[in-house]
Parts: sequence; C-alpha cells; structure tokens
Amino acid sequence: MKRRLAGLGASALALGLVVLFGSAVPSQAAPGGTPGAPAAKGVTHISPSVTAGSNLTKGRPASPAKPAGTVSGPQAMSASAALAPAISTAHLAFGVGTPGGPQASSELDQVANLVGENPSIVLSYKDFSQAAPIDDLNAVAARGATSLVTWEPWLWSGNGVNQPTYSLKNIAAGNFDSYIRSWGTALASWGKPVMLRFAQEMNGNWYPWDEGVNGNQPGDFVAAWQHVHDVVASTGATNVQWVWSPNVPYWGSTALSELYPGAAYIDTVALDGYNWGTSQSWSSWTSPSDLFGDGLNQLRAIAPGKPIVVGETASAEAGGSKADWNTSLVSYLNAQADVTGFVWFDYNKEVDWRIDSSSSSATAMANALAARRS
Repeated sequence: MKRRLAGLGASALALGLVVLFGSAVPSQAAPGGTPGAPAAKGVTHISPSVTAGSNLTKGRPASPAKPAGTVSGPQAMSASAALAPAISTAHLAFGVGTPGGPQASSELDQVANLVGENPSIVLSYKDFSQAAPIDDLNAVAARGATSLVTWEPWLWSGNGVNQPTYSLKNIAAGNFDSYIRSWGTALASWGKPVMLRFAQEMNGNWYPWDEGVNGNQPGDFVAAWQHVHDVVASTGATNVQWVWSPNVPYWGSTALSELYPGAAYIDTVALDGYNWGTSQSWSSWTSPSDLFGDGLNQLRAIAPGKPIVVGETASAEAGGSKADWNTSLVSYLNAQADVTGFVWFDYNKEVDWRIDSSSSSATAMANALAARRS
C-alpha cells in the first residue's frame, strides 16, 4: 500500500534471486518464537492510498480487473514477454506493480517498453480472504521475473482499520492457522522462489495490524509475525523469502526496533516511501535521499547484513521535476551497495504515480535505468 512520507526456468529464477537479493533459500526459524487511519492532515507521512475516513483498500479489487484486450495466463505471458525488452542483470533490480496485477501482460509490457527493460520484480497484493496466488506466480515466472506478494491480514471489504477479527493477538493465537497453512502448503508445492511481504507498513497507524489501533498492543506485531512465519515454515515452504517492509519512519511512527521480528525470521528488509510533492495541502517536495536516508540507516542498524529493497515508491508531478526525481532515485539507490532493488507503484490514484505521467518522467526513468546498466 502506500503511506509514506513526504515533504518496493526455475533454476534461472533461483539464480536471479541469489544475484538480486542475496539468497534464494530463506532462513527458517524454529517454531514457537515470540516477539500504525492515515496520519492527520498536515502530517507529511501519509499513505497515498488513504485519506481520512476512507476504506483502506488501495483501490484493489479482490481479483484485479483486466484492462480491455488484456491477455492473461502463463502461456500468454510467455509470448508477450518474448516481445518485451530483456530483464536487466544490474545490481539494482527494477520492479513494478500495476492495477491489473501479475496477469495483466499488456500493462507489464507497456512498462517494459517505456523504460527499456522488463521488470525483474512484479508486485501484487492479497488479503486474508484469498488463496495463495499460484496463477499469478506462474505468470510472473513465465516472464522470468520474481513475485513480490504483499499478504495483508485483513479484509479489503472490511471496516478499514477497525477489524477486531484480524487483531494481532488473534493471529498469534492461531485463529487463522488453517488458512495460513494452506498458503504455506501451496507455496511449498509451487516450489520456486517467492518473496512474501507480510503485513507491510507496520510502523504506521492506517492498517489493522499496526500497533496502537484495532486493540493491538506493543509486542503484538512481533508475536504475530513470528507465528505466521512458523506456521508457513512448518509446511516445508523453504522457497519463501520473508520481506519485512515498514514505511519510511516519520514523526510519531512506531520505532522500527520494536517491530523487528529478528534475523531468523527475516530474509530481506524493505522501505515504502513516496514523494507527494505539493499535491496535498500537507505535503512538500522531498528528494529521494531525504525520503529514504534515515530509514535506510535504521534498517542497517536493526538488521545488519540483510539485503534491502524499496518495496513501494513513486513521485507526484506537482512541486518539482518528476523527471529529475526519477533520475536521482535510481542514482541514489544504485550507490547503496546493500540496496538490491526498488519497486515502482505504477497507479493513477490519489495523484498520477505512473512512470509515464509525463513524457519527461518516462524518458528520465528509461535513461536512469540504462545508466545503471552501463
């Protein structure tokens, strides 16, 4: 989702994960471990997907709608991917999330042709009513890319942040174990590497899994994360790479150190951050270094040695040059040796976050990615 700031053949796929993220085989902890509505108006770290009083669904239908003319399915993906530019082998991987989801081949091909390379990471979202997305995983694998599945413990159709059924205590108590186990079993059977981004942006207050809302208390997030991890691990799903993805820290956010489940439960750490520019009354233009710098330093202190990705990012046009921002983003992240990828949120929602919101933005992103390939 979004809330951020302001002012991320089988053997070939596995090898790609090793190159991009440090390990294709995630760590596994022994079973039994333990261990923030958007910010108020005027605060500069609010999710682009949420406004006060809104249902925090990020506009995603349970089954993403396909644009007219979209061809879906692994076979279609294989054919369309063959026409798109190749995936880059650069240290800094480029990923994307689009409204139609992993099976919307035309959307992903459009992005690939805009920027001159096929995304090596494809972002998607599922809530706690949906089965493990095997068709999505197959579609992404057919493109030669890696899936980054955001698994959200709530119902998109529910009452926003107030969903007591999905409290952290209920998750840790085992109320959803059968469902969680079904995901683990399905992912284990699928067998290829998959990045699982569970309960993202846990340091905010706009999701029902954030501490301080929905009846959650300090310590509950770590307990719930470790429990979900252990249930999935008990199914033999060693192909799952766990991605811990807070929002960029902001004044009033929960301290990251209080939410980190421990090195044995995490494979990759991530940050979500957006430049809202002057699109909102509370926001101002924020450079990539100002947006991510503090958060990256905190991740390094909390999780030394873990690979880092930017799980979601994008920029508004208002308030500055989006083209320059795109150039700076890629240059800044590429200079960080431990940052292995970033994922662009290519949606036209609260503002037009898409890469091609302007021709200058699209050209700048293509040029920046080409420069990091050289």
